[in-house]
Amino acid sequence: MRSYVRWRRSTAVIFDLRVAARFFSEYLNTIPLIMKSNDTIPFFDSRMERREFLRTLGLTGAGILLGSPLARVLASDYPLTKSGQVPVRKFGRHDLMLPTLGLGGHALGVASDDQAALMIDAAIELGATFLDNAWDYHGGRSEELMGKLIDGRRDRFFLMTKVCTHDAADDYAMAMRMLDESLKRLRTDHLDLWQWHAVSSLDQVKKGFGSKGVVDALFDAKKQGKVRFVGFTGHTHPDVLLAVLKEKAPFDASQIPISPIEANSDAFVRRVLPELIKQEIAPLAMKTLGGNFAPVKDQIFSLNEGLQYAWSHPITTVISGVTTVDQLRQNAALAAAFQPMAPDQMLALEDRVVPATDSNRFQPYRNWMSYRDGDSTQMTA
Repeated sequence: MRSYVRWRRSTAVIFDLRVAARFFSEYLNTIPLIMKSNDTIPFFDSRMERREFLRTLGLTGAGILLGSPLARVLASDYPLTKSGQVPVRKFGRHDLMLPTLGLGGHALGVASDDQAALMIDAAIELGATFLDNAWDYHGGRSEELMGKLIDGRRDRFFLMTKVCTHDAADDYAMAMRMLDESLKRLRTDHLDLWQWHAVSSLDQVKKGFGSKGVVDALFDAKKQGKVRFVGFTGHTHPDVLLAVLKEKAPFDASQIPISPIEANSDAFVRRVLPELIKQEIAPLAMKTLGGNFAPVKDQIFSLNEGLQYAWSHPITTVISGVTTVDQLRQNAALAAAFQPMAPDQMLALEDRVVPATDSNRFQPYRNWMSYRDGDSTQMTA
């Protein structure tokens, strides 16, 4: 077994209200104790009881992001929704509650038009009203279809899309042009969340934060009232997103991979999630089922295990790519019935899937050149 601490265990949720008041101070004070000054990957100190490590840091991580007392951390303890509906959680530092299940825009474009329409209707019925999209999904078709289906009821949804400048020469001008195109396709005058899509290299980070880069575009659009919140996404390497976070820009959200397989690698959930919590940026989970449904198809873990594992972390929403209304209803039922996994259950699941960690089949999104979001025609949560 690896000698370092899988840092994502620092964000496992444990329900002990007696220590709720110690959340953030313990979290910050403990970090130096478990990291070597010259290490980028924390290591496990064998002198610490594993369960105590999880109890202290896990409790802390959840509390600081989603609010205290701890009874408000997870949706199951904050019953603002009707029975059978998708629960809600706090959106980072903002006084806004969002559903724990979101509808992936790439998979919506894969679905038949009839199924896509049924999914949008069901999203309202079930409370899964967080909509994900991106400017380049299916050459714009995903945004156009979504816009058509929500037309006349835009205010029923929390609408997010992403800007896809990547390595473009003129980030700012291109980003603003993409925003206008996205607004037109989605038939709206504003977005709830606009995210910098798939930040995949340190060069992109440097360029994005340069004068008149994509980051300037994000925050200018926010000032102009075209977007309410801004964020960034990435799924290639934690170092890239940590470089974004090092800039301490006031982002509102970040979309990262979270799965038990991913947790055994150089993991976003171990390295990036704690920093999001520290900066009070709302974490949005993606690739919970590998981005291609392969872990479920190959019986590495079940649909229920993959989703419950993600929801047992201090995240706001799982972005789930589904291609039929039955799949959406299945995921929504799991969200409505969610009960957090105990730390031992989470660790046992991570250990069980270790043999799958090194296979590209189960983390294809790590290689940006060979993978684009939601390339599978299966459910792609």
